[in-house]
Amino acid sequence: MDDGPAAAHRSPPTRRTGRQPATTARSAPDRLLSVLAAFDHEHPALTLTDISRRAELSLTTAHRLVDALTRWGALERDGAGRYHVGLRLWELAAPAPRALALRQVALPYLEDLYEATHENVQLAVRDGSEVVYIEWLSGRSAVGVHIRVGARWPLHATGVGLALLAHSGPGFQEEYCAGPLASFTPYTVTDPALLRRMLAEVRRSGVAVSDRQVTPDALSVAAPVRGPDGTVAAAVSVVVPRDGAQVPALTPVLRLAARGISRALGWQPDDPARGAG
Repeated sequence: MDDGPAAAHRSPPTRRTGRQPATTARSAPDRLLSVLAAFDHEHPALTLTDISRRAELSLTTAHRLVDALTRWGALERDGAGRYHVGLRLWELAAPAPRALALRQVALPYLEDLYEATHENVQLAVRDGSEVVYIEWLSGRSAVGVHIRVGARWPLHATGVGLALLAHSGPGFQEEYCAGPLASFTPYTVTDPALLRRMLAEVRRSGVAVSDRQVTPDALSVAAPVRGPDGTVAAAVSVVVPRDGAQVPALTPVLRLAARGISRALGWQPDDPARGAG
């Protein structure tokens, strides 16, 4: 993803909070989940009042739920009285089958890709209309990528997102292109016709290029990762400074890494019954 320092301080408009209108009757589980949904990458630390407001709960109800979650370990309270997501939730999330298997298989290839480029390397999957980052290795370049595992961005604005969108179903692609396309810089693609042409080029070339779509100083090149049945399961990318970026030089090593991860996941590229490389 072409995200520089500014990207760490904003969330895409498609970000889901899980909150519901205050007038809607909510069950006890819904209220509990709304407390957890109050936290995101823009709001990692919240006071009780913040939680009450963002979860749209009364202060009394928020206090009761926060207390229960803190005692269980889902939340932690710091010395200033603010709450953070607790380690108990990280322990539960770590074994998530989809992310765990991909990360374990992909890590050696991501490390090789980093050694070949010394740039920021990322691995992501699609979740609906968003890309979710499940691994990253920080490079030495001047591009200040501040991605965390679990961060979400719209598909059209990122290299990995373009790679994933280009290999999704035709119906989903058309629905996505016809919907609102959030803009982050003057270079963000918001024209549906242009986006469709870009997706066709991704399928033709085997790589996606996101040029200054999120921040004006970065460019990302991404390639799809295929699962055992040949369908695209993830995408891997390299993020470099836009000035002096050599896409033709990055493409072979990136495709090699994506191909290696795909093979390790069980993809057989020589089997005509399976997806093409």
